[in-house]
Amino acid sequence: MTAPALVIVSWGSKDPKVTQIALELRHGMQEMKLGMTSHVAFLEAAPQNATQVVTRLVDHGVKEIVFVPLDLNNAVTCHPDVENLINHSQAAFPQVRFIASRPLGPEVCLLKVLDARVRTALSNARCLELDGLILSAASAGDVRGSALLSRRARQWSTNHHLPCLAAVVDDSGPSVAQSILNLRSQGRRHIAVGSFFLAPDKAYHAQSEMAYHYGAVSVSEPIGAANEVKNLIFARYSFAAMELIDFGFDETPAATEQLEASA
Repeated sequence: MTAPALVIVSWGSKDPKVTQIALELRHGMQEMKLGMTSHVAFLEAAPQNATQVVTRLVDHGVKEIVFVPLDLNNAVTCHPDVENLINHSQAAFPQVRFIASRPLGPEVCLLKVLDARVRTALSNARCLELDGLILSAASAGDVRGSALLSRRARQWSTNHHLPCLAAVVDDSGPSVAQSILNLRSQGRRHIAVGSFFLAPDKAYHAQSEMAYHYGAVSVSEPIGAANEVKNLIFARYSFAAMELIDFGFDETPAATEQLEASA
């Protein structure tokens, strides 16, 4: 039995540094040799348009495709762009089965990566003193994602025995500027920003510029193609692929009546 194809879904960008992260993740999945083919598709301007990737896979005889969105903000709900991709793909290729996994979400394992990125940023800034942290993301995400992001800020605070506030770039929560000013009102002067972003996209640069403008001592690099991200991709893929398995149960009314009669 051939495993469903894995298609890593990224929003893409004209900036090659952004698209490179998704390509590195795909390469990492291939190196893990997990028994499925790995591909990457972009929803916006990028070399590999999602529709082109799906068409190529179908032309090569692929019958099942699992999309895994590279989304660190939402924990349960897929972005409408991903839902549109599935609907359009299913309409174009009714003989193929498509499914989207849960987004990656703000999982606790990513705090380990965040720690490493922040330590590097502090070292580069030659900062020897720290008394506050900001956990910065692009968005608060869905309801579950927002709750998890707040929880990660509390966990990060506990891990380092420092006050930590969550911040977002859009209007779904406090901005980096507001969070920094909040900590400063508490007497904190050496504040580092941990960037809960996958790639150096526009949102990442916006929060970075704002953080430095309001006096942050350092801003970490994005999480990038870390091993923890690759493991999350495989976990999301595996769970979604299970839903494509036909266990052979006949759920027709006739079958149900026959089972009830034999009981």
